[in-house]
Amino acid sequence: MSLFAMSDLHLSFFKPKPMEIFDTRWLGHTDKILKNWNKAVSNSDTVIVNGDLSWGGRLEEAMPDLDFIHELNGSKIIFCGNHDYFWNSTAKLNTLYDNMLFVKNSFAVYENYAICGTRGWLCPRDEHYTDHDHKIYKREAGRLRRSIEMAFDNGYESDNIIAVTHFPPTNEKKEPSDFTDIYKEYNIKRVIYGHLHGEDKYNNSFQGMEEGIEYTLVSGDYIDFKPVRIL
Repeated sequence: MSLFAMSDLHLSFFKPKPMEIFDTRWLGHTDKILKNWNKAVSNSDTVIVNGDLSWGGRLEEAMPDLDFIHELNGSKIIFCGNHDYFWNSTAKLNTLYDNMLFVKNSFAVYENYAICGTRGWLCPRDEHYTDHDHKIYKREAGRLRRSIEMAFDNGYESDNIIAVTHFPPTNEKKEPSDFTDIYKEYNIKRVIYGHLHGEDKYNNSFQGMEEGIEYTLVSGDYIDFKPVRIL
């Protein structure tokens, strides 16, 4: 059994949205997801899907996209992204599929690992950060902290915690943030994030080892829609 990750599927079966207008990497991306996912992932594996699953604005619009994810190989651990407007009731979502766990204000379990996280948000001094963003940023940092503390309360240690957000952990200047401070405070070793798209954005946050923490960007277009093996 293996653990994989991929974010930013940006599916749109209900009302097609031509993603290739943003970047040619997105041309035929749904077919790429289907082919590459099922080639890499078996039904005994698990995939972290950290946000931006669907363009559906309501659950009924997102259902064809969620059905598509359900049919892909393996179990799925799912976190919310900034475009997942369909995500209103986590409890309701968790009644829909037997191989998809939607995680919010909690953590998931994979073998002897706790998968902790939250959506995240823009970080201070990001070029698009405004006063309106500050409250959301603080709230999301608080959710990340609670998720990690819940894992510790349930007996997990830092070596067996994987932290997941949709947004990157820093601004484009790669300055410290509440998120990176939390990772260092709790001695987290592995961080997975998405959200960044396009050649001019992929390097806007940490990748690889940084102060003893391994950061991995798993945006669908960045990884050519091939799930990345985490464990």
